[in-house]
Amino acid sequence: MTSDAVPNPNQTPVHPDEPAQPPVTHTPDPATTSTPVRRRSLRTRTGYTWTALVAAAILGILLLIFILQNSEQQQVHMFFWSFTQPLGVTILLSVIAGALVMALVGGGRILQLRRAAKR
Repeated sequence: MTSDAVPNPNQTPVHPDEPAQPPVTHTPDPATTSTPVRRRSLRTRTGYTWTALVAAAILGILLLIFILQNSEQQQVHMFFWSFTQPLGVTILLSVIAGALVMALVGGGRILQLRRAAKR
């Protein structure tokens, strides 16, 4: 406890017409303080390839589970073909066909933009 008779060394005397000053605090010298060294993770093509392979393996396992759970036979009619195959395979093939159509349209647009950029 401090009394009014003993002045605090961190406070300046306050006069009624002067604003109060905040106490002076000690800031540590940056040269003497130790900061933790941050190590950057090394990002390489091999690391990205490994990550992509793990993601592809997980996706393949999920796809296999989907096909095995949807194994009931389904009659498919397309143009003049008619065949029977598991429902999971039918859905998978239709998704692949949609992705190929999307890739063709996207590839055509990329070629169009490259031609325009060369001009």
